[in-house]
Amino acid sequence: MSLPFIVSLVIIAALLLWPDSGLVARWRQARVRAARVRREDALKHVLKCEVNGELPTLNSVAGALHIRDGAAADLIADMEAHGLISIGEGRIRLRQPGRELALHIVRAHRLWESYLAEQTGVAEAKWHQLAERKEHQLSPEDADALAARLGNPLHDPHGDTIPAAGADLPADTGRPFSTAPLDTPVLIAHIEDEPEAVYRQIQALGLRPGMKACIFAKEDGCIRFWADGREHNLTPILANNLAYVPLVGTTREDLFDEEFLSELHPGERARMLGLSAACRGAERRRLLDLGFVPGTMIEVELVSPSGDPIAYRVRGTVIALRREQARLIRIGNRETIPTEAVAS
Repeated sequence: MSLPFIVSLVIIAALLLWPDSGLVARWRQARVRAARVRREDALKHVLKCEVNGELPTLNSVAGALHIRDGAAADLIADMEAHGLISIGEGRIRLRQPGRELALHIVRAHRLWESYLAEQTGVAEAKWHQLAERKEHQLSPEDADALAARLGNPLHDPHGDTIPAAGADLPADTGRPFSTAPLDTPVLIAHIEDEPEAVYRQIQALGLRPGMKACIFAKEDGCIRFWADGREHNLTPILANNLAYVPLVGTTREDLFDEEFLSELHPGERARMLGLSAACRGAERRRLLDLGFVPGTMIEVELVSPSGDPIAYRVRGTVIALRREQARLIRIGNRETIPTEAVAS
């Protein structure tokens, strides 16, 4: 056996078997990580079932994690062996260590989605997928630091409650949007981000939690409703991914009479009431930084020959916005600017 051949065998063996960094060690570490992630995902599912009064079962675990029933049975047995759950009378129940871990995973996920929404330019369709990975990497200390950085938000971008450290997870609020009564203002409280294909369709319509809405027609295969100054159409299946809560103190006419900056004409001015719930992340921060804050008077300065963009005077500064951006700004107290004010 030649020396070069022996050297090659040694190198290959080192690559395969070197402690901590060899291929075999890394493969084992990857299996351990994958098992931990699967356990944490299962605990998260059990927690959500419990708080919403649902019964977690072997089949529900298998469905939530997209695994076979046999693999789900092994996973449940593994969690019981680790002291994370108990099984009695055919029911899966979280034990305290499992509950604490599940609460942390839910909190980390929703905080990371909030971070992606508010402080990055990452596309909305990717928030959930990225948070699904990051939730398993954040320690409780990391989650606390992230919450502080974000100003301790109460809800994530989808309208879900972000539990405080050590606090319980409240039950989901809201009812399926498709069941909302006709001609009754409601608030879109939550938009489910799974399945991803359905969420993408809802996202493309510009619907967001926090929007006021009113269903005015339920026809075969179509729900027609008003939200954020325009008419929308959803199939009942898509509408079931939205949840609503009653909206007290708002009439149907209030919703239909809402005005947005894109509707302001030359020679008019109006007071800004607020930003639409559809305005989030970097775009919201930019508009606020430019002076578009509630109470500010805004007037049209100049309309481009094509009609888009439009220049607005805000706090003595002229700022150009596209019509789609101007549609994100709610206005009131619309009035005609006196001729002498225009001349001066």
